[in-house]
Amino acid sequence: MGVNHKDRQIDNIEFNVGDIARSKAFYVSAFGWTFVDYGPTYTEFTDGRLTGGFSTGEPVRPGGPLVIVYADDLEATQERLKGLGAVISRETFAFPGGRRFHFVDLDGYELAVWTSQE
Repeated sequence: MGVNHKDRQIDNIEFNVGDIARSKAFYVSAFGWTFVDYGPTYTEFTDGRLTGGFSTGEPVRPGGPLVIVYADDLEATQERLKGLGAVISRETFAFPGGRRFHFVDLDGYELAVWTSQE
């Protein structure tokens, strides 16, 4: 059953930021978060319980971070969401560690779903 039995649970929160170094300095000073860099456009943070990331790969989204849900079966989850009326806002793409897609729910919130499976 997937990564640590996390199928269909919130697994990650991603902030699109203007400057990763600035954001890291802010959050380490504010909350003591720790970081792992994955190249110049992405760093992962942990608060000791939850992980997330800072990315410069997309525009800053005022109004909040991107909530990311884990799914054992990415394709089945995408089809289930479409059947419920969600709109796919970014088709499935690969990244180091897995694949993901983005969708917009019935109220206009954008979320992402990822899987570690290739």
